[in-house]
Order: sequence, then structure tokens, then C-alpha cells
Amino acid sequence: MANVLLVTPPFTQLNTPYPATAYLKGFLESKGIKTSQCDLSIELFNSIFNKDFIHQILEEASHLEDLAFLEVWEQRKAYSDKVDTVVKYLQNHEVTLAHLINHPEYLPKAHRYNMEEHFDDWSFGQLGILDRAKYRATIFIEELGDFIRGNIDEFFAFTKYAEQIGSSASSFDTIEEFLSYEPNQIEDVLLDLLDQMLKAHKPDLVCFTVPFPGNLFAALRCGQHIKFNYPNIKVAMGGGYCNTELRSLSDSRVFEFVDFISLDDGESPLLRIIEYIDNKTTVQELERTFMKGKLGEVVYQNKTPNTIFHHSKLPAPSYQGLPLNSYLSFLDVKNPMHRLWSDGRWNKLTVSHGCYWMQCSFCDVTLDYIGNYQNTTADDLVNKIEKLIDETGVTGFHFVDEAAPPKMLKALAETLIAREVYITWWTNIRFEKTFTPELCELLAKSGCIAVTGGLEVASDRLLAKMKKGVDIGQVARVTQAFADNNIMVHAYLMYGFPTQTEQETIDSLEVVRQLFENGCIHSAFWHLFTTTAHSPVGKNPEEFNIEITGPAFLGFAQNDLTHVDPAGAEHQKYSEGLNLALQNYLNGVGFDIPLQEWFGFDVPETTHHEHMISDYL
Repeated sequence: MANVLLVTPPFTQLNTPYPATAYLKGFLESKGIKTSQCDLSIELFNSIFNKDFIHQILEEASHLEDLAFLEVWEQRKAYSDKVDTVVKYLQNHEVTLAHLINHPEYLPKAHRYNMEEHFDDWSFGQLGILDRAKYRATIFIEELGDFIRGNIDEFFAFTKYAEQIGSSASSFDTIEEFLSYEPNQIEDVLLDLLDQMLKAHKPDLVCFTVPFPGNLFAALRCGQHIKFNYPNIKVAMGGGYCNTELRSLSDSRVFEFVDFISLDDGESPLLRIIEYIDNKTTVQELERTFMKGKLGEVVYQNKTPNTIFHHSKLPAPSYQGLPLNSYLSFLDVKNPMHRLWSDGRWNKLTVSHGCYWMQCSFCDVTLDYIGNYQNTTADDLVNKIEKLIDETGVTGFHFVDEAAPPKMLKALAETLIAREVYITWWTNIRFEKTFTPELCELLAKSGCIAVTGGLEVASDRLLAKMKKGVDIGQVARVTQAFADNNIMVHAYLMYGFPTQTEQETIDSLEVVRQLFENGCIHSAFWHLFTTTAHSPVGKNPEEFNIEITGPAFLGFAQNDLTHVDPAGAEHQKYSEGLNLALQNYLNGVGFDIPLQEWFGFDVPETTHHEHMISDYL
């Protein structure tokens, strides 16, 4: 039977493993298939950010003309001498290093540090020694990352490597062009690591998960290396990027770098690919899988599955084989909610597959990962939780749901309490009325520390138009119920939804201001609306009074669409003002500043009265 290696290409997350390979490893091993996994994100980081490599690249940069980030190079000895200490601290191996890192003369200071006008401000206080050191250490690493991007690898980034050529790549031309270049110094390290993994595990099939555009180029570079140097090894690719962007794939050039591209949940398609490699089934039996046909064309094999692997029947993920002590906790923004994404180790688990609501018109509700809702039992979840704790020693859980269902969360909380399983957890929800103060109190007792949810455009007219199923008053009461139980609340905010007027944008900002002022939400982030190909807006633009203007599909990726909104405002010009106001509200200030002051142009006064949210409460 085929020996499988599951790979997360750089860069995804550096504080905790991305869960795709762990899910698939747990599943494949339950089927008796020998499966290994590796995370090239953390492996590459640790191979770059050490004294020897940093010293090497800083010294070699002496020969470059027009050196970018000169301050780093001028202090190259300090950066190379201190990098091992900084990484050791960020890996939580020795917390007492915080005192050394906080010493004003210990770390070198370059462009990022010098931009922080209030570096030792009230955010950390007198006792925030560990966080202050983590923040300084993160800036140190980011300055080195800037130097690498400016002088060695123009695509280098810690979470979005080469994202600019993977995002909305309707044509494969640009990707193919960059893959034709010789690997740079960072890619050489990546490919050396890949070689080590291939020699250690001797796989017959290597599977790359590509959750984001920032993983695509590295995955294809690795696939290119395997196809050239290890012709007997088959290469497969899947994950969130493939599921959303490659559903209309017709350009066969990508199959010079991979053999198979699967869509949606990987368990069943991957099992069939393995059976095909083992000559136990025919090519016609493959499920939801693109490959190259005999005439060089793209063929989509999609046999109706014989067995449905329901969410409730899947085994627990397995993190075995990943270097769990090598992950790093970063603190790059002083936002209590954002740090949960980049700080600390979290076991990632899914309460329910898909979304129980699946009506939001801006969302990819037509795709399997949203539209195929499957639930399980609380006992099954707690069994998986206990297995993961035993395996990893970690009791922090991030439930990575599209929207965790309230009834399931209630059952989960009751079961955790009854079985005396003590964990810390957070998840994504809808701000729906089922989250009563009593339920929020129960969730807090079970270990819930934070929730994220979509307020989107804080306008009742637009919330109804996008079929969100909530209104402003309901959001205020639900968020207050969470906040009153010491559960941190983060709101996803949207502007630029079809037909949104300037008045609605300013009124939305006033709603956000009042929600912060009343302590209902603690964190938020503005997103400019984008039409996607698989959403109701993208599929039926005329119903939302917009016109799709591109881009033209040229055989490879198709997801983000451009559009014209004749009835809406000029949305981009509000970005700076909305974000400036939000930054103040996040820090508990600016509530008394008129909304006009955040913008460099005239805006209308809000139509909401100043006690609207408190009246709802």
C-alpha cells in the first residue's frame, strides 16, 4: 500500500500547526495507510532564523548595490548574535529571557522599532514583562524578515509567501514564469528540507495542502522539485485555495508540477487516489479530482462516492510527527483578539462541518465547506478533545467552525463540565438570539474565552439584504451577554456591500462606536466587500444591482471578482478614516470625537441617536 507524506507548505501559521494534515493523518491511519506529515512553514522558519544563516545572508549582502533596510545590515553582528536567543524566547523555552530582551540596550533597533513612538506605553504597564519582551522579539524577527524580502526574496512573508502571484491568478502565465527561474536562497533551504523529508519517509505520494494563496507558489515549487528529482513519487494538491479558486480549472500546465488536484474534503478523494496508485481501482473511480488526460487535456474525475465519510464518523486529528515544541508565539499587534491567531499553541478542531445558517449572500454558500452541514455528538467531540490533550499536552482549543451552532456548543459545554474536562477554547459564531445570558454563562464555565462573529455592515437594511439573519439590536444584546461573562468579542465588519450609501457607512461607524463604548465588543476589523464567484452576489449580481466587470477567466483560478456598483458610494476612500476610528475605539479612546474628524473630507452626520445601543440593551 502507498506510503503517504502530507505537507503544509510555507507560510501558513508559525504559532500552531495548520490542521489539514492532522485531520488527514488521523483518517488515513484509521484505514491502515502509513502516513507521515511535516510542516514546512515552521521547519523553514527555524532553518532561516538562526545565527549561522542570518550571519551568512547579512555578510553576503555586503556585495549588493542599493541595499534595502540598511539599518539592519549596519547592525548585522547584533542581529546574528541575538537571533537564537529571540527565537528561543518566542518558542516559550525560557521565559526568564524576557528580562534580558526588555533591557533597552540588548536588541538592535531598526526601522520597525523606531516607528513605535510609544514603545513602552501603557499597553504593557509595569508588570507586562513577558508581553513587552514578546512584542520586542516579534519586531526583531519582522525586521529581519523585511531585510530578506528587500534583498534576497521579494516574495518573503511570514503568512502570505508569494501571495501576490497566487491571488486571483486567472491565468497560469505569471506563476509559470516565476517557476522557470532558478530557486533563490530561501527556496534552496526549502528544497533541502523537502529532500530531507523525502529521504526520511520514502513516500510514494506527497500531498500538499494549499489553504491560502500564500501557500500556492511554495507548493508548486516543491512539486516541481519532486517531479524533476523523484519521478516515481506522485504529487497531489488540495485545500481551501483549490476548493474556492480552481473549480473551473482548464489549463493543463499546472500538471507539470502536480499529478492530482482534489476539491472539497480530502478524505474520500485522497483515499481513491491512493487506491489508484496501488492499482486497486481505475482512474474512473477517482472522486472530485482533476488530472491530465491522455491527450494533454484537463480531466475532472468525479465518481459518486461509494462511502460518505460523515463528520460524526471521522477519527480525531493526529499531530504526531510535528515538532510541537518548535512553534513560536508572536505578538505583532496590540489587539487582544488578534493575538489569539498568532500567539500560543492551539489544538484545532471542528464542532460541525459547514454552516447551519448558509444564507449569507456574500458567502461561498454554494461550496461544500459551507453548504454541506454535518453535525456530531458532544460525547464524540469530548472524546476527540481528550485524545488530542493526551497526544499534544495542550489544553487550548480553537474550534475552526464557519459558525458554531449554539445548541451544539451548549451540549459541548455541559459535557465538558460533567466529564470534568478542563480546556480553554474559542470559536466563530453568528450573533443570534439563542446566545442568551444563561447560555453565555454556561459557555464561560466550560472554558470559553472568546468568540468572533460577523456584524458585517452595521445597517439593518443591508443586514436584511445580505440575509445575515440578525439586526443591530440583537447583536448588541448578544455581544453584551458574552461580554458580561468575561468572554472577549471580536466583530468582523464590512463596508462596500452592494448599494451601501455614504450615509450607511457613517451610520455603521456610529454603531461600532457605541458597541465599543458600551463594552459589548472588544475587538473588530474592517473588510472591504469583495464579490466572489461562488456567492449568491457573484452568481446573481443583477439581484444586488451591481455589474461584474472581471477579471476574464483564463484557465486557472477564479474567485475574487471586480464589480461596478452604480447605487453605492465610492467605498475605498473611507478605508483610512474607518480604520483610524477603529484603532482609537480598540484602545478605549476617541468616543467623544465627532465622526467627521476621522475623515479628510466632508461626511454626513449620523442619523443614529447617541443612546441607540444603550436603549437596545
